Amino acid sequence: MAYMANLRVWRGDHGEGKLVDYSVEVNEGEVVLDILHRLQATQANDLALRWNCKAGKCGSCSMEINGRPRLGCMTRMSIFDQDQVLTITPMRTFPVIRDLVTDVSFNYEKARQIPSFSPDPATKPGEFRMQQVDVQRSQEFRKCIECYLCQNVCHVIRDHEENMPAYAGPRFLMRVAELEMHPADMADRRNIAQDDFGLGYCNITKCCTEVCPEGIHITDNALIPLKERVVGRKYDPLVWLGGKITRKQHRDTPRVPGKH
Repeated sequence: MAYMANLRVWRGDHGEGKLVDYSVEVNEGEVVLDILHRLQATQANDLALRWNCKAGKCGSCSMEINGRPRLGCMTRMSIFDQDQVLTITPMRTFPVIRDLVTDVSFNYEKARQIPSFSPDPATKPGEFRMQQVDVQRSQEFRKCIECYLCQNVCHVIRDHEENMPAYAGPRFLMRVAELEMHPADMADRRNIAQDDFGLGYCNITKCCTEVCPEGIHITDNALIPLKERVVGRKYDPLVWLGGKITRKQHRDTPRVPGKH
């Protein structure tokens, strides 16, 4: 049965704007994105919002609904009381371009900084062999749709914009973890996780996991294991001693003239 929903939608651009009240018809089975489209069609033709697939797979329609980061296309109106006012705002962590559209270029910059998959150069195409158990964990991370809700809710940058240059955020620390755990990746990513992407800033509050629409256990399966690998290399006495011995052996190895 149809009813009229009360919305408060952020309208403005470049950080300046206000919440505007609307009353919009809701039909059975609809999601928040449906209601915003109806608002756009009937009352606010210039309302700016992002969307694409409307199936929870593109990550475009990220927004905050009553203060919680959500996908508009996956948030059913039926979870809210009919007399409840829905406050719909853009993601708070990123600069507002207009209305519900934010500038998420920070995320693309961080993505470009991560060294790509680095297999053994001696392995030719078609020769890769892995057991399912070897890639089980990293496959979970591949479900990420890059909605950036985890980036948005992470208080390290949400409340401290000055941390952005040094901190990649949970989505991209998860990418580093995915590559570090991949059995065919030969690069050692423990140092860059800490030194270049700010793993130490993360204090594992699990807020990123709580808002992930794909149900990825970002904290437990990616960030904590990555922290353990970094700490193990840096502070485990046996690992430290092994590194010292390896480096000494490398220094003491006679060099063959003409070879480097």
